[in-house]
Amino acid sequence: CPVLHKYVRPRDKVLVVGCGNSELSEQMYDVGMCQDIVNIDISDAVIRQMQERSASTRPRMSYLLMDMLHMDFPDAHFQVVLDKGTLDALLTDEEEATLGKVDQMFAEISRVLQVGGRYLCVSLAQAHVLRKAVEYFSQEGWVVRVHQVASSGDKQQFVLPVFVYVMTKFRKIPGSAAQILEICPEEQDKPMRVESTELLVAAVKDRQHYALLCSQISKTPCREQVSLDLCDKESGKPRYTLHVVDSPSVKPSRDNHFAIFIIPQGRETEWLFGTEEGRRQLAASAGFGRLVTVALHREQHYEGMAGIQAELSGKVMELAPPGLPARQQVPFLSVGGDIGVRAVRHCASSPLSGEFIVEDVKGDGSCYFRRLIFLQNRNVVQSEARLLAPTPLPGHKKRRKDKKKPSPTEPPGAIDKSYLCCEHHKAMVAGLCLLGGPDALPGELAVLVVGLGGGSLPLFVHDYFSQAHVAVVEIDPSMLEVATHWFGFSQGDRMQVHVSDGLDYVAKLAAEAPAQFDAIMFDVDSKDLTVGMSCPPPAFVEKPFLQKVRTILKPEGVFVLNLVCRDARLKESVLATLRDIFPLLYARHIQGEVNEILFCQAGPVGRRGPAELGARARALEGALRQPGHPWDSSYALADMLQAVHIL
Repeated sequence: CPVLHKYVRPRDKVLVVGCGNSELSEQMYDVGMCQDIVNIDISDAVIRQMQERSASTRPRMSYLLMDMLHMDFPDAHFQVVLDKGTLDALLTDEEEATLGKVDQMFAEISRVLQVGGRYLCVSLAQAHVLRKAVEYFSQEGWVVRVHQVASSGDKQQFVLPVFVYVMTKFRKIPGSAAQILEICPEEQDKPMRVESTELLVAAVKDRQHYALLCSQISKTPCREQVSLDLCDKESGKPRYTLHVVDSPSVKPSRDNHFAIFIIPQGRETEWLFGTEEGRRQLAASAGFGRLVTVALHREQHYEGMAGIQAELSGKVMELAPPGLPARQQVPFLSVGGDIGVRAVRHCASSPLSGEFIVEDVKGDGSCYFRRLIFLQNRNVVQSEARLLAPTPLPGHKKRRKDKKKPSPTEPPGAIDKSYLCCEHHKAMVAGLCLLGGPDALPGELAVLVVGLGGGSLPLFVHDYFSQAHVAVVEIDPSMLEVATHWFGFSQGDRMQVHVSDGLDYVAKLAAEAPAQFDAIMFDVDSKDLTVGMSCPPPAFVEKPFLQKVRTILKPEGVFVLNLVCRDARLKESVLATLRDIFPLLYARHIQGEVNEILFCQAGPVGRRGPAELGARARALEGALRQPGHPWDSSYALADMLQAVHIL
């Protein structure tokens, strides 16, 4: 009714094609929407039945026996042609004969409609039906708009949503290829422009999949976690990412069926919120049968917790579990009751890394962190550093009386170079205790780090190993600029960055100066997201290249590799290749992450068990706790190596 009211005026002359015994025309007449209505159908029995039903009560409405493919009406006779399911019934396949009938139907509708008239087609919008209608009328120069019909509340009537195609007739301009295609979702009146037929079909398909999803999870618990994006109405970009998590172990009661958990901005990559296992643990500890976690996107603006709650209240109820009591209040939960703090400090792009951003986020408690994110893989933190001294957020004006008490939404600015945020970096540093010699803290060290990122790993080695000379290889000059400007990285006598492809740099050193590094560390990501290994790129673990790595490593040195591989077969192949080159191979899995740190040695150093490695790491940790060097209790280097296993 609301959709038809937009496009049918009381004085319009309306043609209903393929009317059948539907009550739609009768209802339109009775509510006064329109009364000059002509209904046609090819069934003589149906026409007689409908004439008898309306003859005495609806004198201005008529029913005629007529084939819509060969109509007797003059040209431009109607302002509206209404089709409720007729196109769906006709276009059951894409055979040539069927498509020919549909073209004839469309041509007749076009003929009997006035310029400015509307063809309203009520449909379940199967892809081939929608595509055919949109392509035909848009090529004729008509404006095409697709409305999703709001559900009536009787969810059992249709699982799939109903759509109305609104085709408005315009005179075709010779030589013009411009198309106006729009979609109008049920929850908003303002249509959204769509660039092509395929994008319009895809937008409708998204809404159909969503309706199927809601139907399924309203009847049965989710066996697996369900995720979906809710997009911004204006831009179409993702605004919220939702995960639906069911906890079968939670005993249902009246008040624990359903809750919504808002993840504070910037914390969506943490294990508890960013992994299936973490969300499962969160849902169980929250004590709700179904928990919907909501992640906020960095490109969007939010008006606090109350604004988010108002925006999401209607939509999340469509994801309610079976058995939710009527009029049940659904709580919105979060950490600390707020939506967190996120400030994008820098946006740029490079030919090698694509688009990337630097952002400051508030972590758990009062800690702030600076992060580097590659937008092609936006759920992965590429580099992270803890921040110290305050600096105002963009747009924040600090008053004199604020000097002693910074605003809680005001993140710090200076980099805490003593802190390693990433667990895999702590493990990589701990691996230096594998270097031979009786002393816990090695003397002069030559270290090669491939992959700069924000620079926290080479900076830590440089600062805490006072006799270390660190060479860093980074292929992307933009990353050197980012590390220097935003992450406190600097070069000096003991720290040099070489902007080069790591493959070429290692190959050149292998040919010119073998056996020169005590430690080689690979922490380099792959830009190819189609491979099941995101770190390092596959070329870095091919046998000929690894032989060159061994060539430039001193006999008693250690090669430390950050491996992130989800493909089990590929991972086993990488490990087999490493065993061929390095007789001693240790692995340390990073809990809650895919990362596995591999420690590889080729020289005469004997095999050490986890207990011995833990003892050496503990001694190294003690030696690194130097006066004037802050040390964080979370480093626990000994724990890092006591959990290794020998491959």
